[in-house]
Amino acid sequence: MYEQIYNAVASVDDFVWGWGMIALLLGTHVFLTIRTGFIQRKTITKGIPLSVSKEEGADGEVSQFGALATALASTIGTGNIIGVGTAVALGGPGAVLWCWLTGVFGIATKYAESLIAVKYRVKTADGRMQGGAMYALERGLNMKWLGMIFAVFAGCASFGIGCATQVNAIAEVCNNNLGIEPWIVGVVIAVLTAFVIFGGIKSIASVCEKLVPFMAAFYVLGCIIILAINHDFVFPAIVKICQSAFSNEQAVIGGFVGGGIRYAIQYGVARGLFSNESGMGSAPIAAAAAKTRNPVRQALVSSTGTFWDTVVVCLMTGLVLVSTMMKNTEITMNMTSDGGDLTTAAFGQIPYLGPFILVVGIITFAYSTILGWAYYGERCVEYFSGKKGLIPYRVLYIAVALIAPVLALDLVWKIADILNALMAIPNLIAVLLLSPVIVKETRKYIHNLDAVDDAQVPVVETGVGKK
Repeated sequence: MYEQIYNAVASVDDFVWGWGMIALLLGTHVFLTIRTGFIQRKTITKGIPLSVSKEEGADGEVSQFGALATALASTIGTGNIIGVGTAVALGGPGAVLWCWLTGVFGIATKYAESLIAVKYRVKTADGRMQGGAMYALERGLNMKWLGMIFAVFAGCASFGIGCATQVNAIAEVCNNNLGIEPWIVGVVIAVLTAFVIFGGIKSIASVCEKLVPFMAAFYVLGCIIILAINHDFVFPAIVKICQSAFSNEQAVIGGFVGGGIRYAIQYGVARGLFSNESGMGSAPIAAAAAKTRNPVRQALVSSTGTFWDTVVVCLMTGLVLVSTMMKNTEITMNMTSDGGDLTTAAFGQIPYLGPFILVVGIITFAYSTILGWAYYGERCVEYFSGKKGLIPYRVLYIAVALIAPVLALDLVWKIADILNALMAIPNLIAVLLLSPVIVKETRKYIHNLDAVDDAQVPVVETGVGKK
């Protein structure tokens, strides 16, 4: 029975992540890169410095860094570790390049979707900022119905990409490395999650601001150590990644068999989106809560999330995995397509500390993602149901965290991939149709980032953006 369900879900996943979605996603990334004048060139010179600067007197709930940390918390998750491993296992080494390219060009899309999220955000009667693709669709394009569709898909996606896959990953790594029973992990994560999410965006942002820098630095340090151990195979790994990205050869490395260029692109792009969420419309929900003087300023800050997540962290993970496979071909001979096995083998090369670094990395990455996506889900639920839907949503979210350790991870990943695609479509429609607005706002503020936007943020009742 399970196999039949899995095969049916896998068929749907293959359909929604076919060439149509790949073309729409990458096409949007390239289109917005051109329309914004290659905004990626501002990432290091403008975006990163702005992300650590303070806003005085700007409208919003949390600092620019707080909003970025919340977005990074939800994007830097198991997709950076297990997800990249799965992409390499199923799509071959070439998937790493496509994942990376999705990140490079995705910076422009993250910039664009965050810009319109801030521009079309609203303020609730109790002073909370609400924004995202649903409000951009409603207020910018008069397409409330499509905003509702996005909110429903994103709300449902939060249980998969944001909760179930993350808790499942924590339970698996704790059971394999620490001998802790999965149900215990579920209980602990459910309690810790409840403790934070009932405090709202300020509570979530406060935790994320402290957790994100630590977890990223800790994990990157582990990757650097492995690359030093594999130093003779780093350059050959880069060559292999580039060759496999455009090759239809079936044999890859060791015991893995790739599916040629189609699967390299499919799994590379899918895991890239799962990891950095550019084009999915999730991170802009956090960006809309930021204290910022104008939309371009926060958009630049938000776009750095894709840079750190995919251009840096996912690339390092990919190099670690492929160089490990080339150095130790026997490691991969008896493995399945589970990216966790490959990642565990790679970090096992670090004497004594390797498994510890991996365990801490997965736990912190996954837990922060749980918090960030809880906020995304809440905002979407509140959009179509009002505040009355928040408590039921939180209870259900915590319940999913409780039972996630016993769910089949391979099926959960497939479902998460499908929901990613479904929520990305309305969001991509918004950024494409509103691209003239994005260009106009960019030209208005890009050379004067300290300018204050004089547009009034409307005060609305919660629930479907009603005034």
